[in-house]
Amino acid sequence: MTLEEKAGQLFHAMLMMNADGTPVTETDGSILPFTTPELIEGRSLTHFNLLGSYGAREMATWQNAVQEMAAGTRLGIPVTLSTDPRHSFTDNVGASFNAGAFSAWPEAIGLAAIGDPELVFEFADIVRREYLSVGFRVALHPQIDLATEPRWARQSATFGSDAKLTGELVQAYVRGLQGEELGAGSVSAMVKHFPGGGPQKDGEDPHFAHGKEQIYPGGMREHHLEPFKAAIAAGCAQMMPYYGQPIGTDWEEVGFGFNKGVVTGLLREELGFQGIVCTDWGLLSDSVIFGESHPARAWGLEHLSTAERAARSLEAGSDQFGGEQCPEVIVELVRSGRVPESRIDESVRRLLREKFVLGLFENPYVDPDAAAETVGRADFAAAGAAAQRRSLTVLTNTGRFLPLSGRPKLYVKDVDEAVAAAYGDLVSDPAEADLAVLRLRTPHEPRTNVFESFFHSGSLAFAEPELAEILALLDAVPTLVCINLERAAVIPEIAEHAAALIADYGASDAALLDVAFGRAAAEGRLPFELPRSMAAVEASRPDVPNDTADPVFPHGHGLTLSS
Repeated sequence: MTLEEKAGQLFHAMLMMNADGTPVTETDGSILPFTTPELIEGRSLTHFNLLGSYGAREMATWQNAVQEMAAGTRLGIPVTLSTDPRHSFTDNVGASFNAGAFSAWPEAIGLAAIGDPELVFEFADIVRREYLSVGFRVALHPQIDLATEPRWARQSATFGSDAKLTGELVQAYVRGLQGEELGAGSVSAMVKHFPGGGPQKDGEDPHFAHGKEQIYPGGMREHHLEPFKAAIAAGCAQMMPYYGQPIGTDWEEVGFGFNKGVVTGLLREELGFQGIVCTDWGLLSDSVIFGESHPARAWGLEHLSTAERAARSLEAGSDQFGGEQCPEVIVELVRSGRVPESRIDESVRRLLREKFVLGLFENPYVDPDAAAETVGRADFAAAGAAAQRRSLTVLTNTGRFLPLSGRPKLYVKDVDEAVAAAYGDLVSDPAEADLAVLRLRTPHEPRTNVFESFFHSGSLAFAEPELAEILALLDAVPTLVCINLERAAVIPEIAEHAAALIADYGASDAALLDVAFGRAAAEGRLPFELPRSMAAVEASRPDVPNDTADPVFPHGHGLTLSS
């Protein structure tokens, strides 16, 4: 391999596709700076994650076209395709995609609410089969940070605040994706975000400079490592360090992707991880996202050049740079003597070995007809729908309001009327209703930056006049409230006034109404506590699980409905 070909392996860039399944051959640079041929043929890249939601047949067709393009290069190294989670309800271009054509399941936090490792294995095995059919060979998940800071934006993709349960579920997840050992039928699991991305200062996210600090005032740093030990024991193939910059510890105060004490000292030497380490996206280069400028997430090393940041990350022990496409930087580092070529060879061996183990060199192509039959298959969809129902968590049920019966006059808000009409007679005025069904989402503070607006942060409490409007409905008619807990909502008044209160973590209207009318059983238990006030949240320690004073509902709370 030439140095340029080696350097190309060290980058895991983003691609989009045309809706008809053809590769992108023209770009205005507003979202992605390079076309697909420029990255594969011009820059020797062979690792990509796909942005956006598309049809199954089209994804498989596109995957084959990309592989044909790679086969036409000098070495013909096959492409490894990855994806963020795409089996649930969250659509955040920086973290996940909604299910679209794939089977729809609750978010990972909902799987934690059920707490069943066998179900998580079934879920991951279905993900594996759907991914394989369209050509995804690396899952940029599971995310096993502990949800210890109630305001943090990334909690819905975690398994909650319980380290022991998270460890059990990640082991089932890794086995479901990879099998007993990595092979031709596997999807490689890139576990994230080492060494645990939950304890963010003020709950802000380190995608952004104001959220870069990770702190441990409760002294529970080791506690956040427990799920990662379990993932390594299960044989996870890849690991992604987070952006966070540790403050006030004995670790160097630089982002984890640059942190030799964390990546080499802790992950590789102490914990014995021998797989691929891929940085989180955008550590080296400034970028423009949705027309707005974002600095490289090189926290603690902002003053360094792109090349110096790359050298620091390689010295830390990283093998690959996520979301970057600048192999010329690596070439220059080697030719200048700053980084020895032997260090590049070490990472390239890991990266190419996985391609061989996954069987990509033998056959990188997929069958579009089989993909169309596999993705969203009826039994996969039914399993996901059943999990949605099981994950629902009944928090209150005043006077045994639930289960509902008969065919009541229903007033619904933020519920699909076409779905609700199968359960009752709809009315447009709450005064005419026997009962109401209201769906809510955890509050958040709007952020003016477009990309940051996808990361729901800040206050967890409903502000006026919205809260008054909600309570007025609850006082006017007996109301079932269902709140989506992407974070730990502060809802003491709603809990007091609702006839019944249910938490969801990604569930359809039909799933909710089936549980409300006793047609399905809700089994969920809260995967984190629900605080009583924002003052209690602000006084809690971000590294300590369930640390707010006098929560409205404790971790593990959930009622069982009787017929």
